[in-house]
Amino acid sequence: MALNLAAPHTWPAAIMPTLVAVAAAANTCPISVSMCIALLVIVVLMQSSVNTFNDYYDYVKGTDSAEDNVEESDAVLVYNNIDPKDALRLAVGFLLAAFVLGIYAIVRAGIVPLVIALIGALFVVLYSAGKSPISYLPLGELVSGIVMGGLIPLAVYQVLTGILDARMFVLSLPTIIGVGLIMLTNNTCDIERDIAANRKTLPVVLGRDRARALYHAALVAWALICIANIAIWYSKGLVIVPFMALASYPIVRALWQNPLTPERRLQAMPQALSVNVVLGAFYAAALFVPAATSLVL
Repeated sequence: MALNLAAPHTWPAAIMPTLVAVAAAANTCPISVSMCIALLVIVVLMQSSVNTFNDYYDYVKGTDSAEDNVEESDAVLVYNNIDPKDALRLAVGFLLAAFVLGIYAIVRAGIVPLVIALIGALFVVLYSAGKSPISYLPLGELVSGIVMGGLIPLAVYQVLTGILDARMFVLSLPTIIGVGLIMLTNNTCDIERDIAANRKTLPVVLGRDRARALYHAALVAWALICIANIAIWYSKGLVIVPFMALASYPIVRALWQNPLTPERRLQAMPQALSVNVVLGAFYAAALFVPAATSLVL
């Protein structure tokens, strides 16, 4: 149940931004494999904390129920007779474990990653907790995209290179969009449920038709920005782009055609996560190509 609360199927939202930062850092200086692994574990722990906090607060506020078209593994507190406070303790435990492991990164890279991590942790709590959590406002997509898709690469790159480079925000635009689209997928499918729970998410404000139009525009922007960043900063990586297009087209096409209704939620969420994995992995691979071509065997 603890693993289900951590929701491993959502971990790509943390893993892909990390891989992008690692690929960019590899073009700047030699990088530590052990540090890369530590950073990957840290961001997965923080993602697990987000998921567990969110499940806890949704349950105690009564917004989760067995009628919401979710699998049992996605609603542990709904389908299992456990004390919700245990889930809250688990969420705090995930967060503390991430910070304990983060001491290794702080010793190596200084105070900057701690500041970025504290900002991220603040949003982890504000996303679900309080009288007006971010998840109840039309800001969830933007905040989750920037925190997970933007701050993670910024921090990872700084730890690995010692450089706080604003360019990482430009290179992170695809991961910001990708993480935001995971949230937009979920919220568009949950419009009716969120209205009943008095949530003012972005899709609730826009309505399903306009939310899907925004969704399609974001999918196009996601792909174009990936290609533009590769062409401008890592042109040797353009060799990867045809393979990225071939691999992502079937999944993107299926997601494009998905009506994002409650009945199609169980198909839409895996599709959105799969697009993040495919585009994110190929994007990171393209960024890594220049560094790989300079290796001497």
